Amino acid sequence: MNNAKKLEKGLAEEPEVSSKSQIYLKAFPLRNLEEIEKIKNDITKKVIVILRVTPLAQRDVEDLKQAVEQLYEFAVSIGGDIARLGEERVIITPPGVKIWRGLL
Repeated sequence: MNNAKKLEKGLAEEPEVSSKSQIYLKAFPLRNLEEIEKIKNDITKKVIVILRVTPLAQRDVEDLKQAVEQLYEFAVSIGGDIARLGEERVIITPPGVKIWRGLL
């Protein structure tokens, strides 16, 4: 399978996130609640996460609410940030990265 196909399916190799000065951005669909711990782990490793929430919303709206609540509480507790990006996406950032909301 070529790299483009791997990226489409979310199978591309994960980068080694070891440099404290490096921040990565990762985008993928949220399909179930079991992915929440992996997302928290990514954010702890200084990865900005953009989630497409439509797959989980189509499956179970209550699970989506629970997932967003857990991620919100986590982001606040570590000094990160979280916000909606339109109707289908949520962005969660690690500490030190704030989301501009047009309130300058």
